[in-house]
Formats: sequence, structure tokens, C-alpha cells
Amino acid sequence: MSGKVDEALSYEQARDELIEVVRRLEAGGTTLEESLALWERGEELAKVCRRWLEGARERLDAALAEEGHGEEEAEGE
Repeated sequence: MSGKVDEALSYEQARDELIEVVRRLEAGGTTLEESLALWERGEELAKVCRRWLEGARERLDAALAEEGHGEEEAEGE
């Protein structure tokens, strides 16, 4: 699962899958090839989570800036 499919993942879906990947890596018992594939998938999932969090931060910053701008206008009246 990667690319366009990852873009359709919600933050919670990506986070939950990432938790499972980390759990499997920490448990051990996988071959080197399986471990590398899990690590690569974890990197992809971390990027998805990061994009969601960055988007949320941008929305919060925009809302706070808009709120602050509205307060400045009200004070100037």
C-alpha cells in the first residue's frame, strides 16, 4: 500500500497502522527483508501522519490569525 492509497488514509488509520508496524519491528522474529519492508512502510505512514499534522497546524494558524485580525479591527473602531 503506497502512493495514492496512502493519501486516502485518515490520520487515525495511518497512526494505527504505524503503531502496528513499530510493534512488529520491536517484537522481532522477522527476516531482514521483512524488517526492511516494515521499516519502509513505517516511513511512508509517518509521512502521511506528518502531512495531516502539518495541515492541522496550518488550519489552526489561519484560524488564530483570522481571530487576531478580527480583534484588531474591533479595537480600532
